[in-house]
Amino acid sequence: HGEDGNSAMPGFPKLAAQHPGYLVKQLQAFKNGSRLAPMMAPLAMGLDDADMQDLAAFNSASKISANPDPSLPVDDDDDAPAKTDEQKKAELASVLTAGADIYRNGKLATGVSACIACHGPQAEGNKPASYPALHGQHADYLAKTLADFKTGSRTKNRDNMMHMIAEKMNDADIKAVALYISTLK
Repeated sequence: HGEDGNSAMPGFPKLAAQHPGYLVKQLQAFKNGSRLAPMMAPLAMGLDDADMQDLAAFNSASKISANPDPSLPVDDDDDAPAKTDEQKKAELASVLTAGADIYRNGKLATGVSACIACHGPQAEGNKPASYPALHGQHADYLAKTLADFKTGSRTKNRDNMMHMIAEKMNDADIKAVALYISTLK
C-alpha cells in the first residue's frame, strides 16, 4: 500500500486519507474471514485491536496522492483501424460522462443505485457509517472491487449492499464508474 498509504500499484488500494473506522472494520473482516482476501488474511491474523487502530490512524492521517489522467486500454485488435487522438479523447470523455451519470444518478433501467448516496458528492465516503472514501483510488482497483462484489468473491454475505448493487452492473458500467471515481479529488 506504499510507505504513506499511497499504493503505486494500480491493483492495490490506496489507504491514505481513508476513514479509520472503515480501515479497522476491513482489518477485522480479513482476520475473522468475513472478507475473503487470501493475501491480507494472514497479515491481519497477527494484529490485535491496538495494532489495527494504530494502522488506521497512521493511514487516515496521510494525504492521498492524485492519479495520473485516466486513459482507456489499448485496443488489441490488429485488424481495427487505428484511432486518432481526437477519437480516443472523445471515447474517454464518453466513458467518463457515463461514469459520472451512474455515480450521481444510478441507472434506473437496471436498478443500480447512485454511488453518491453512500459515498458522497466527491466520493469522500461517510465516516459515521464507515462507508469508504473512494476519491483518488486507482481505477483498476475500483473496477476489480466492483467485479468482486458482483461475483460475490469479495464477501461471504450475499445480502451485502455492494453485492446487490454491483450484480446489476455490466462491465461497461463498472469500467465507466471506476474511471470516473479515479478522477475525483
